[in-house]
Amino acid sequence: MIVLSDVFTISLMLDFYGQLITEKQYEVLDLYYNNDLSLSEISEQIGITRQGVYDNIKNGKAVLEKLEEKLGLVKKHLERTEIITDILDCLDKLTVDDGNKEEMIERIKRDLGRVL
Repeated sequence: MIVLSDVFTISLMLDFYGQLITEKQYEVLDLYYNNDLSLSEISEQIGITRQGVYDNIKNGKAVLEKLEEKLGLVKKHLERTEIITDILDCLDKLTVDDGNKEEMIERIKRDLGRVL
């Protein structure tokens, strides 16, 4: 299983669920997680207090986490990415004549079945 940093996870959740939070929350989370701005920099850029920035991050992140808990789209995406990576690895190994072709083909079929 892939272990992700909090920053990457929030960025993925923003991609999947960004349209389901308020515009202000999206803007603040995007600036904080994707553009690596500080609370002060965000505060100056969008014209709200540092506390307002903090509250938007806290509340927006909570909504994203609740959506992920209920829908699990990021988890499913990561699982599929891991399966596809495994399939590609198997295909790479098939190009080398190592005698395990049948085993690799069965593994690819099994993984493709999991994606579908």
